[in-house]
This record gives sequence, C-alpha cells and structure tokens, in this order.
Amino acid sequence: MSQAEGRHRGLLDTSTVILLGRLTNPAELPDESTISAVTLAELSVGPHVAQNYAERSARQQHLQQAEADFEIVPFDAESARAFGGVAAALRSSGRKPAARAYDALIAASAIAHDLPLYTCNPDDFVGIPQLDLRAVTHPDSHQPT
Repeated sequence: MSQAEGRHRGLLDTSTVILLGRLTNPAELPDESTISAVTLAELSVGPHVAQNYAERSARQQHLQQAEADFEIVPFDAESARAFGGVAAALRSSGRKPAARAYDALIAASAIAHDLPLYTCNPDDFVGIPQLDLRAVTHPDSHQPT
C-alpha cells in the first residue's frame, strides 16, 4: 500500500531503534517502520564491542529482534548516489561527513528510497536539506522550557 493510500512508511535511525521501548510518544512513529541496512550494520557492531557476557547477550538479542521486526531497506546504488549529495551538504554546512558516517549513510538511504527519517537525535542530521526529518521524543530529550 502506498503512502497516498493512507499507509505511512518511514525509516528509523539507529538511535530510535535502540530507544524504541523508552519513547515518550510512540504515536510519533510511522504506521510502517523500516530500517536501513546501515542501521543493521551499526547494531551488528554492538555484540562485538560489549564489555561482558550479559551486555553482549542483550545487544545480540536487540540486533536479532530488529532484524526480525523491520523490513531492511538496502544501501544500494541509489543510496550511494544520494550519499554524494548528503556529504556535499554536510561539508557546505561546515560539518565533516566522516565524523557521522553512519548517520550520513542512513540519511542517504532515506533520501534514495523517498522515506522520512525518524530520529531521537535530530541534531545528528542538521545540514541535509533534502532529508525529510521527523524528530521522535524520548525521556532523555532536552525539551525547551
């Protein structure tokens, strides 16, 4: 079903996937959530760098749950081409794309697949004008007073 038919799809970034159970307002998420292959790669690092067995086990379980729960949007040739524009936009705004490489690759995936990107860390994506960015609140969000 397309977005025009009322079913809204969106891409969750890695921070949002990690914080899913702690979101302040889950209704901020799309009806159908997907993740980028880059998020899957980023989550795959977790078990390898865990400090102990319990942490490694929890991270492995989180990875497997994400892989089971979400459609994986590929990082394909269109994503690679979109990355060029993302990197150029970040550079022109004074940010270094290499410093947030995963975020830039995830943003490129969202742009290439024409999906809004849902994130708990919108500041990570500042300077990418072609990105349809949607902020998701969580308990650690800094809300203006």
